[in-house]
Amino acid sequence: MSKLTAIQDGSTDIDPVWAGGGAHIPDWFSWAMSVPREEGFVEVDGARVHYLRWGRRGRAKLLMSHGFLAHARCFAFIAPYLAQDYDVVAFDLAGMGDSEMRGVADEAARGKEFAEISEALDLRADGANPVIIAHSFGARAALTAVSQTPDAFAGVIVCDLMVMRPQKLEEYWTMGLWSPGSGNPDKPVRRYPSYAAARERYILAPPQPVGEPFLLDYMAFHSLRRDGEEWAWKFSPEVFRRDNNSDEWLSVGRKLVDAPGRKAVIHGEKSQLFDRDSACYIRELGGGDIPIVAVPNARHHLMLDQPLAFVAALRAVLAFWNI
Repeated sequence: MSKLTAIQDGSTDIDPVWAGGGAHIPDWFSWAMSVPREEGFVEVDGARVHYLRWGRRGRAKLLMSHGFLAHARCFAFIAPYLAQDYDVVAFDLAGMGDSEMRGVADEAARGKEFAEISEALDLRADGANPVIIAHSFGARAALTAVSQTPDAFAGVIVCDLMVMRPQKLEEYWTMGLWSPGSGNPDKPVRRYPSYAAARERYILAPPQPVGEPFLLDYMAFHSLRRDGEEWAWKFSPEVFRRDNNSDEWLSVGRKLVDAPGRKAVIHGEKSQLFDRDSACYIRELGGGDIPIVAVPNARHHLMLDQPLAFVAALRAVLAFWNI
């Protein structure tokens, strides 16, 4: 594995295109973008993997991963608030964000990505294993990762992973509210004549309003790439070429409880995908020792609704674990 590294001032993320030229950018976000970070790529199996890194080497390590079709920058305004105490890495899953697609996109391959990036960036060089912090689809992959290599990680913080009783989940799908990760791998990525035209098509899954609308603009901008005079989505259609087995989602509660090592759940208080009954269900499955923290006034995309409260929840879990 070869490493290609670039040092970048995060303030360049405040781009006038997504900021609309006159959008109000709060001080807390400007501060987060001003925190020094490393941005670069590592090569894994011939493909480039994009990452962002904050903090100092030698400190306790955090490894962050995003949801389906998202990218590591969903943590770009979260990680700086942890950088004083931790060595923090956020990375783009294969075929998403700025990471190239490689191999297959099944559950086992997704799980291996965590060990691969950890090895490529020497996150275990000093004998201490990283804690995984992962959102939604990335959280399910993280549970696979800790099951594959339990000795490689110090714990996993699961952020608003869809956990429902099987009957409730089947009813949810029957109503057509949301189907995670569906798409046609043989359909080319759509192109748009302008950024504005592309931005109109950017939506969250599941759909929701956000507490901080400017963050939605930020996420949309970094989900797109310019290709000549046109704009296209960054993700590869190959991310859909996998066995989207509904049984994997029906059994995700059991997977969470049975996963080895320390686990915690942080979810949006108003989330459609993890609610009070989800917490009860986890307890019934035997997960009574798993801390479950609800972020007030947050939905599924809790970092876009209540980013600072989300930071506080992460800090609380890490302190509880004495990390």
